[in-house]
Amino acid sequence: MPRVTNLPNIISVVRLLLVPLAVWLILSSMYLAAFWLFVIAGVSDAVDGFLARQFNAQTPLGAYIDPLADKMLLVGVYITLGIQGLLPDWLVILVVFRDLLIIGGALLLYTISDRTLSMDPLWISKVNTVLQLVLAAFVLVREALFFDNWGVTEALVYLVAATTFISGMGYLKRWIRGMAIDS
Repeated sequence: MPRVTNLPNIISVVRLLLVPLAVWLILSSMYLAAFWLFVIAGVSDAVDGFLARQFNAQTPLGAYIDPLADKMLLVGVYITLGIQGLLPDWLVILVVFRDLLIIGGALLLYTISDRTLSMDPLWISKVNTVLQLVLAAFVLVREALFFDNWGVTEALVYLVAATTFISGMGYLKRWIRGMAIDS
């Protein structure tokens, strides 16, 4: 039975539960509050990872719930920022599709093979996640403080798009290779 009650898992579950609040804050145009909630979620992600490693509190459940909380937060925020017209629709679609591709591909590989499901991100995926976080935080703080961004948002949009595409293709290549080995 997985241990739900260790502190890193509890922090991840709380981060997951913050997603609806973040979405509501953005839909209510409360961008500064949404920004700080986003920062708190980001800090909690670092804290739960540190605690899990430092105190040998890593669990199989944590290996799934931590990235799930991250994905839910990013997807929820991106969709909501798209609804508010603060991110281009095409970028929101690309980001959400890539995440669905990752989840769907992992489940498909798990279903058709005898391997255990591994949560092993590609390095480009880590870069992509950081850029997605930076873009979302930047847009939220820009909207909250009403400042001219000197083209930073546009540059971040294209960086996120490029790393999202490359990351998605990397996972697709990994799964095609994995399925070819099993057949």
